Amino acid sequence: MKVIFDCRYTRLVRHDGISRYTAGLVEAFSKLHPVTMLISDERQLSMLPDLPWIMGRPGTSILEPFIGMLSINKHRPDIVFSPMQTMGATGRRYKLVLTVHDMVFYRIRKIPPGYSWFVRLLWRAFYVTYWPQRAVLHRADEVVTGSYNCEREMKEARLTSRPLTVIRPGVPDSGLPPLEYPASKTLVYMGTFQPNKNVETLAIAMNHLPGYTLRLLSRIGDEDRERIAALAPAGAIRFDNGVTDDEYRDALIQATAMVTACRDEGFGIPLIEAAAVGTPLVLSDIPLFHEVGGEAAVFFDQEDPKAFAAAILGMDNPDDWTRLSRLSRVQAGQFSWEESARRLYDLLTRMTAS
Repeated sequence: MKVIFDCRYTRLVRHDGISRYTAGLVEAFSKLHPVTMLISDERQLSMLPDLPWIMGRPGTSILEPFIGMLSINKHRPDIVFSPMQTMGATGRRYKLVLTVHDMVFYRIRKIPPGYSWFVRLLWRAFYVTYWPQRAVLHRADEVVTGSYNCEREMKEARLTSRPLTVIRPGVPDSGLPPLEYPASKTLVYMGTFQPNKNVETLAIAMNHLPGYTLRLLSRIGDEDRERIAALAPAGAIRFDNGVTDDEYRDALIQATAMVTACRDEGFGIPLIEAAAVGTPLVLSDIPLFHEVGGEAAVFFDQEDPKAFAAAILGMDNPDDWTRLSRLSRVQAGQFSWEESARRLYDLLTRMTAS
């Protein structure tokens, strides 16, 4: 079984969700079976495991529908796995697995910044109605999704008639001893500032949390920074504007909680990264986060800043904090790259045997 793994959505410098899913899954899969990575920029190799690779055009190229004919067929794979749902299938001579991580953009139509006019046009066309995505998924042999919540939503929308397999993100064991109750009152958030992330609720809630600091770890534009800062008391929000992996780990170790008021999400890998360290989770009360956080999380109404503040104050004492920290590490144990790779290996093996 010759497998090519689409790694063209790997970010440079720091992973986002899809990029981390790609790197974690391909590395774990390579320990079960030989695999070749498909990249579009040699700089991506610094973010990926040391594995054989081939070059292809970026996934955002106007020639993406023909990626099989142009870049992949000549390598004669038996099967290609992509962690995205948009990989072209025209003229392919191999079996193909595509991945849908969430249904967010069917409900929240704002396109993330930084994409070309061509990608923005396709993005808009895809999320106006279901039929473009149905047509693309129909050209795959099977479809993967990253959560049981997304699997349920896809079935409700009848997004595909292809078989669905859930392969969730994983997180390595942190290797840390149990955390001690933190001396500082710091809340951390890692993610974008798209409308569905609802960071505004967190900022407004800082008016009800004197003595606490909200650290927004991700890179942020000037407009978003000014808008969010204006919602909170002066000095209550720290804008890190991007952190290294070591800085991220230190922030989690020192934090009272990892927090999010997200209205809609595909998964939320930072949440299980925090849980693996032992950082308690305070999460918006949406179905997906019950899958992610389970009994280890404290939930609140994402539209109510006072409810968020009450959730923080209610868990921030040595006994409750220590209990939640312990439960967080137990919960993180449910998300293993090894288990995810095993599920992918079983899927690909079954497909190539049929």
